[in-house]
Formats: sequence, C-alpha cells, structure tokens
Amino acid sequence: MDMKKRVTLELRGRSPAEVKLVLDNSRSADGEVEGLTDDFKELEFLSMVNVGLSSLAKLPSLPKLRKLELSDNNLSGSLETLSEKCPNLTYLNLSGNKIKELSTVEALQNLKNLQSLDLFNCEITSLEDYRESVFELLPQVTYLDGFDQDDNEAPDSEAEDEGQYEDGEDGAEPTGDYDEDDDDEEDEEDEEGEEGAEVRLGYGFCGHGEASSTETANAKANFMS
Repeated sequence: MDMKKRVTLELRGRSPAEVKLVLDNSRSADGEVEGLTDDFKELEFLSMVNVGLSSLAKLPSLPKLRKLELSDNNLSGSLETLSEKCPNLTYLNLSGNKIKELSTVEALQNLKNLQSLDLFNCEITSLEDYRESVFELLPQVTYLDGFDQDDNEAPDSEAEDEGQYEDGEDGAEPTGDYDEDDDDEEDEEDEEGEEGAEVRLGYGFCGHGEASSTETANAKANFMS
C-alpha cells in the first residue's frame, strides 16, 4: 500500500490531531514522505518504519512531534530537516539506515530536547569510540541505543503504558468484601465435618461388636437425615 492511502486509512475519518500515526511498511514514491501535510501540526507520534525513505525533504512542519520512528529506511543524510520541522523531538530512532559518519549526526545538535537516539545497525556504530563521540557531539542526549553513558538502560515507556492499562478499569478485579477463597474454605470445612462424623459413626459400630446390616443401615439413615 502506498503511503498516501495508508495515511487516509489510519485517519479513518478522524482529524489529524486525534491520531498516533503509524505508516510502517507502506511504500513511499521516490523515497520521499507522502500524504503528510501541515494539517498534522498537532501530531505527537509518527512511525515510518521500513517505508523506503531516502530523504526527509518533504516532511511537513510538525512542531509538537515528540517521538519519531524512522528505522529500516535508506536515510544517509538530510537530518538537518528534523531540526527545522520537528524542533521538539525527544526520541528519534534511525536504526538500520545508511548513516556512516559523525558529521551526519552532527545535524541533530539543534534538537535541544532530544533525549534518546537509536542508531542500531548503522555503519556509524562501527567507528572507534562511537558512543563517546556521539555523547560529546550531542550533549543533550541521555540515551544512545537504549543506554546512557554509564550503561544504565533507558526506561521502557511502552511497558509503563501497559502497566497503567492493566491497573485500569478494564483489568480491575471485583471490589468489596467478597472473596472466592471464603467459599472454598467453607466447602472444605463442610467436607471435613461430614468425613469426621462418618468416622465417629464407624467407631461406634466397632465399639459394640459387629452390628447387623439392618442396624448399620438404620444408623446411617438417621445420620444423613
């Protein structure tokens, strides 16, 4: 599916301000961004994973965009566009692109709010002192490829969101004093009482010699009633 059609499908009649736009695995014509306009100025999340991008020149102005997923494309430059069009980015994923040089990443210096940057599977990661160099070049970045300068892992925002959902109304247990364990305990007590009575009844028969079958039957009938 081409990117323009995918944008329309993702909107489903909603306004651009109401969506988190995911265009993963759609196809862009000539490696350019398509279907996005200035109408998306309220957009905060955009994902264009594996769409064949080789340029960001046609990216519209997205002043409120916070998180941008661009992994598995063919980007090798033009990152300065991000500073112009998405000045408030806090998270940027460029993994699996054709980024080879530190000078390419230098274009991200004007993204003053950028906290997390991913460059997994880019050639730049094979450079000597890669991590130290990127942190020096981009002092605003706290996490590079999921870890800070002290190798502490970045928090998983998706897991936190799932946790909040599980604690919400949809996943809540019934409230009040009712407890299923109470019923189980009462059932166990009833069963133990019946078993104990039968044992005592058996002991009564044994204590007076062998009772006749009629006496035994009558005794059990009286107990059960």
